[in-house]
Amino acid sequence: MQYRSTGQAYTVIDAHAHIFPGKIAERASESVGSFYGIPMRHAGFPHTLKESGARAGVSRYLVCSVATKPQQVTAINDFLARKCQEYPEFLGLSAMHPMMEGWEAEVERAASMGFLGFKFHSDFQGFPIDDPKAITVYKKIAKLHLPILFHMGDPRSDASSPQRLYRALEQVPDLVCIAAHFGGWQRWEEARRYLKAPNIYFDTSSSLMFLQPAQAVELLYEHGIHRFFWGTDFPMWSHRQELERFLSLGLPPEDNRRILAENFIRFFHLDDIK
Repeated sequence: MQYRSTGQAYTVIDAHAHIFPGKIAERASESVGSFYGIPMRHAGFPHTLKESGARAGVSRYLVCSVATKPQQVTAINDFLARKCQEYPEFLGLSAMHPMMEGWEAEVERAASMGFLGFKFHSDFQGFPIDDPKAITVYKKIAKLHLPILFHMGDPRSDASSPQRLYRALEQVPDLVCIAAHFGGWQRWEEARRYLKAPNIYFDTSSSLMFLQPAQAVELLYEHGIHRFFWGTDFPMWSHRQELERFLSLGLPPEDNRRILAENFIRFFHLDDIK
């Protein structure tokens, strides 16, 4: 499956998508939209994710779900693991909460279940990225050689600021991470200043709607094309909509290919994806 545009065919991987169990999918999606004041385009059902992506030629999806409370972690991970088995197109990130009792055993369990890494959202979970308890969890994850996808940035809160991620990485310098939303939603200049380490990668999700095209292109090349993954932040945005926004930046086809799939394939060692 590929997306075709102006004579080019692209393999496309969505590196940032959220799914929820059916009984709470609509309510959870509405809650996220309310938090950011942005109308949600979809409900976060797994089948809706696949349908939205299929219309745009998306091949794979990196799926996650945030544990807003420590006691939710195990059930969320069981749900994500089931959906990754049910949908071969899905690749999973484990939920985790640094205040969870028995977090170390759950980190190890998640690794044994085949999750590709972990997802944290400080603003939803109620702790700053550089919280001492969180640092302890990051050290364990780094020892397992797994990455963390961090939600980054909010002008109303400092919990997920780029400077806090910088401080966290000073304490866990071998941690590999993906700084979502160009490194900091609505904090892009701060991300430019602080997120320069080679073990920091980025995704494009929930940013192209807000950045001027010239600003987005400047940030892509300043941080490094090889460090970016394309993502939608589904269910917030549709796949076709985000692809059109991305391709309208006018990057050379070879750079489009890197961001849309090749960087992701190399990062996660997924040689079976063509």
